[in-house]
Amino acid sequence: MRSLKARRILGNTLIYLLLIVMSIIWIAPILWLVLQSFSGDGIASRVRFVPNTWTFNNYIYLFSNFTNKVDPNASVSALDGKFFTWFMNTFIVAIVTCIISTMFVLMTAYALSRFRFKGRGIFMKLNLILGMFPGFLSMIIMYWVMKEIFHLDGSYWALVIIYSAGTGMGFFISKGFFDTISKSIDEAAMIDGATKSQIFWNIILPLSKPIVIYTILTSFMSPWGDYVTSSYIVGLQNIDQWTVAIGLYQMVTSNDYVTTYYTQFAAGAICVAIPTTLLFIFLQKYYVSGVTGGAVKG
Repeated sequence: MRSLKARRILGNTLIYLLLIVMSIIWIAPILWLVLQSFSGDGIASRVRFVPNTWTFNNYIYLFSNFTNKVDPNASVSALDGKFFTWFMNTFIVAIVTCIISTMFVLMTAYALSRFRFKGRGIFMKLNLILGMFPGFLSMIIMYWVMKEIFHLDGSYWALVIIYSAGTGMGFFISKGFFDTISKSIDEAAMIDGATKSQIFWNIILPLSKPIVIYTILTSFMSPWGDYVTSSYIVGLQNIDQWTVAIGLYQMVTSNDYVTTYYTQFAAGAICVAIPTTLLFIFLQKYYVSGVTGGAVKG
C-alpha cells in the first residue's frame, strides 16, 4: 500500500512539474510582450525581460503622430497615426466576414445534416479532399479575379469576398452538431405546418447556441489575425487599406522602422489581442460545447 501510494505521489508530482514547465513556456512570451509594451527603453529593451524604465507613451504614440512628438522638425513617417485606421479596417473585414461566413457555414451544415440529395456524398468527400490543400495555392488566381473582375485590387473589401467565398466548405463540425439534434423535432414542426426555413431559423438555431458561438468565433478569428492573404491582396503600397497584421509586421521588419516602432509594435500586439481574448473569456463555455458537440460521427 505504501509503495502504491508513493508511486501515485511521485507520478502526480512529475505531472504537475511538467504542467508548470509547459505553463511557463506558454506564458513567458506573452508576459514579455506585455512588459515590452510599457518599456521606455526603445529597441534596447529587447534583450531584457524587465525594462529599466516604464511608460504608457507607447500606447499613446500608437494612435498619434509619433515623429513630431519626438522631434517637431522631423518629417512625419508614413506609419505615424495609422494604427487606428488599420484597426478599423481589420474590424470591418472581420465583422462583415463573420456575419456572412456564419450564415454560409450554418446553412450548408444544416442542409447536409437534414437533407438527402443526389451528389451529397460526393460533395462531402470532394470537400474533404480540397481541404487538404493549403489556401495560399489559389492566391494568384484570387488576386487576378479581384483585380480584373471586381476591380478591388488594393482594397480590404476584396478580403471580405475572399474570406467569405469558401467558408461554406467548413461545415464538418457544424454538421456534426446538427446531427445530434433529433430529427423528430423537425418532423413535429412540419406536422404543425412549419416550412424548412422556419424550422431552421426558429427552432434549430435557438437549440444550437454552442455551435453558433463556435462558428462566430472561428469566422471572426480567421480574418482578424491573417497576414499572408491580406498582404498579397491589399498590397504593401496601399497603407490606408492595410490591416493591423500588415501594419505591425512592417513596424518590425523594415530597417527604417524597427528602431523607432519596436515598443509601439508590442503595444499594438496587445491591443490586437484584447478583443479576441475577451471573446474567448466570455464565450468559452459555448466554444467548448460547440467543439465537443460537433466532434461526432455524422
